[in-house]
Amino acid sequence: MTDSKSHWCESVYESNAAQLLLYGRALGLGHSEAEDVLQETFMALMQLEITPEKPLHYCLRAFRNRALNYRRSLWRRLTRELESKEWFERGPDQTAQERAAMRSLAKLPREQREVILLRICHRPTSERIAEWLALRLKTLGGGYP
Repeated sequence: MTDSKSHWCESVYESNAAQLLLYGRALGLGHSEAEDVLQETFMALMQLEITPEKPLHYCLRAFRNRALNYRRSLWRRLTRELESKEWFERGPDQTAQERAAMRSLAKLPREQREVILLRICHRPTSERIAEWLALRLKTLGGGYP
């Protein structure tokens, strides 16, 4: 592997791994499942011959595709449903507002949680989210920055 390949992967990983794990949880994975998908995604990215034109976009799409494929297994699905109410890790210093936000997010459909978490974690424009998720901008509610 060349230095430039390892550099772009390392840079994307260091700046986005935690957000990708949370994104995986929003997509319905358990914490350890999200970690597995994250590792598989970066193992695949490191095998690429050339650096993608938009590394973060490519990484998010690769992670999302792997996460959605991972979810399809029946046994994993049953396990995930048992822990679906716990998709955010709770810490001892969690505030009432954090608990309320998690409860509110948990009530939303997966697609809406996905968009909200992408906005919070990566701060992209609506156009960028639509591009990442292969959605029409109108589906996201229009031209919010």
